[in-house]
Amino acid sequence: MKNTLKIVTIIFFSLILISCREELISKTKTATLKGIVISKESGALLGKVKITTAPITQSAITDDSGNFEIKDIPLGEYSVKAEIDGYVTKAVGISIKTEGQLNTMTIELLDDKSLNSSPSIPELITPANNATGQPLSINFTWNCTDPDSKDILKYNITIKNSSNNDVIEAKDITDKNYEIKDLRYGTTYFWQIIANDGVNNPVYSTTNKFTTTNSPLNRFHYVQNNNGKFTLVSNNIENNNLFTLQENAWRPRKNNNANLLAYLKNVGGDIHIFTNKLDGSSEFQVTKIPIAGFNAKELDFSWNQKGTEIIYANFDKLYKVNKDGTGTTLLYTAPFGEFISECDWSYDESKIAIKTNNLSGYSANIRVIDMLGNVITTIISNSTGALGGINFSIDGKNLVYSRDVSNFQDQNYRQLDTRVFLYDFTTNTSTDLSDLSKKPLGTNDLDPRFSPNNAEIIFTNTSNDGISQKNILKITLDFSLQNLQRATLFTNAEMPDWE
Repeated sequence: MKNTLKIVTIIFFSLILISCREELISKTKTATLKGIVISKESGALLGKVKITTAPITQSAITDDSGNFEIKDIPLGEYSVKAEIDGYVTKAVGISIKTEGQLNTMTIELLDDKSLNSSPSIPELITPANNATGQPLSINFTWNCTDPDSKDILKYNITIKNSSNNDVIEAKDITDKNYEIKDLRYGTTYFWQIIANDGVNNPVYSTTNKFTTTNSPLNRFHYVQNNNGKFTLVSNNIENNNLFTLQENAWRPRKNNNANLLAYLKNVGGDIHIFTNKLDGSSEFQVTKIPIAGFNAKELDFSWNQKGTEIIYANFDKLYKVNKDGTGTTLLYTAPFGEFISECDWSYDESKIAIKTNNLSGYSANIRVIDMLGNVITTIISNSTGALGGINFSIDGKNLVYSRDVSNFQDQNYRQLDTRVFLYDFTTNTSTDLSDLSKKPLGTNDLDPRFSPNNAEIIFTNTSNDGISQKNILKITLDFSLQNLQRATLFTNAEMPDWE
């Protein structure tokens, strides 16, 4: 009887406990939480954002429209956290009070770049502001810091000059220094540094100013052949002051009275004469009628001594033009079938030497005419092989020229044994200077010109293979010596001018 009573009592209390538990479960009240996550900066809807709550309930991921939903969330106070790479994690509080109610919220996330600080304004160090007499190659230096150690700073340098609209730029520099070469003599430049941390807007420095040193009195001008591209350069006798004047230009001719350098340049398929100042600035096209002949590299022109006019040829016609491009005048027309490739104006401006040839460059002639076009002297007539390089001495008593004594002719205008000759107008005789100076076998002496004092001849020497490097040499005209002295001035150099 006692056992039966115990069993009944246990069953009774168990039923009471079950009843209480069911009553507790049924009393847990829930609601629904919906939300949207957007970018605070752009308002863009952010998908794939992870959503969690504290206290912990269900987690969620936003869809492509930035929406999320947590169902059956118990009533209570919650902190809803949104997190995704590239944005600052954010927790937003919400109170869910009413059973079955739809609760909504919007979470705005900041781009985590918004917490990144900009770099400091770059401080320009060298060259100092308003510095003068600066070299043509400068190592620009500056200082700049970034409070965010993980950022990689990159710099752009911009350099403008006061002479033209040319701009020198270098981008994505990672060091706080950068070397710029081949600046122009006597030019004022303005430079600025732009710092970029890849996060914030670029930061600009102030603009500083400096001026390069004035151009030196270099007396040598010539052409360097760099992988088939002509570069016109200036240098001194010590060969220690080389600087670039023009790219894609050749046949330099300096005039000291005009204080200008003239040269040839291709413009839309035509060859024209240009001038610039001796520092390479203020380029100006002189000719309207182009200079033309059988071979652009063989063409030559000449200043008058005063530096006011230039003579040049267009096929069979010889023209004169003012240095400012005005006053183009026809001076002379060559005989039928002849084309003028070269000309040289005597120092006293009384006569002109011309070299003519046929379309292949051969059957060449060297004549001297007066200013009315009358032939005064014929030095060479109907020459076999290459001929050229004519230049008067200062006193007009001599003329130098080059001639291929091998008499070789081919379609490529190759020369096998070209020598420099000195013609004497008094005796009407020519002297082989290359022979007297022991020109090496298998080489050519080309483009001879007198030195300013008439005591030396400057010229180009190269192998007759047509592809080897060219060098500029000089011969000293001391005929008291058994052999004339021959010396190299510049390597990888051709088409010399010495004024």
